[in-house]
Amino acid sequence: MNRYRAILAVLFFTVGLLAFSMNRTAVEAAATEMKQLIHDDAGLLDRETYDRLNAMANQYGAERETDIMIFTSKNAENIDVMKLMQNFYDEHAPGYDKPHGNTAILTLDMKNREVYLAGFYKGKEYLDDGRLDKIRHKISPALTSGDYELAFQTYILTVHKYMGFRPGVNPDNILFNIWFQLAVSLGIAAIIVGMMAYRSGGRVTVNRQTYEDASTSGILDHRDQYLRTSVSKRKIEKNSGGGRSGGGGGTTGGGHSHSGSRGSF
Repeated sequence: MNRYRAILAVLFFTVGLLAFSMNRTAVEAAATEMKQLIHDDAGLLDRETYDRLNAMANQYGAERETDIMIFTSKNAENIDVMKLMQNFYDEHAPGYDKPHGNTAILTLDMKNREVYLAGFYKGKEYLDDGRLDKIRHKISPALTSGDYELAFQTYILTVHKYMGFRPGVNPDNILFNIWFQLAVSLGIAAIIVGMMAYRSGGRVTVNRQTYEDASTSGILDHRDQYLRTSVSKRKIEKNSGGGRSGGGGGTTGGGHSHSGSRGSF
C-alpha cells in the first residue's frame, strides 16, 4: 500500500512540475512576443512606468488590431513635430497587421513642447482629425503639468475607447455614457411605477367644473399696461491665449497617408 502511495506521489509531483514548466514557457513566450510600443527617447519615464505603459499599449492595441504607440524626442535637430513623427513611422515601419500598417502614434517634441497625434490606415479611419483633437484636449492638462504617465494612460485608453465606435459618430455623445443610460432607465422605471400607483387608487371624477356655474362666471376686467423696453450691451472678449493647435493630417515621405492633430503643451 505504501508503495502505491509513493508511486502516486511521484506521479503528482511529475505532473505538477510539467504544468509549472509549461506555464513558465507560456509566460516567457508572451513576454517575448510583446512589442516595443513606447519609444521614450526623451527619457521621461522610469523603467517601472515604462514597462507598465508598454504592457498596457500592447493589451489595448491588440483589442483594436492597431499598434498604439508613444514616441518622445529631445529633437536636437529641431525638426517640425509632424515631420518628426513621419520620419519615425517611415523608419520603424510599425503596424499591428503588417509593417507600415494600422497604427496610432503620439509624438512629443520636448524641445519645442509640442505634441502631435496621428492615425495610419485603420487608425486613420477610426481616429480622424476631429477625434484626435478630442484626445489631445484630454491629455494636454497632464502634459502641461508634467504628469506624463497620466497623459499616456489617458491617450491609450481614449484611443481604445474611440476605436470602439464606428467612424463618423461622436464617441463623447452623452447617449453613449453608461451612467446616463442607467439614469434614463431608472427614470423611466420610476415614471411607470408612479403611473401604476396613481391608477391603482382609482380615478378622481370631481373637478372645478363640478361646482362652477358657467352662467355667472367670467372675466370681470382686462387691462394691458406697457412699461418699457431696455437694451443692454456687452463686450465680447476675444481669446488671445494658447499655442498652436489643429494642423490636420498629411502624407509621409514614404507615401503613407495619416490623420493628425497638433498643439503646444
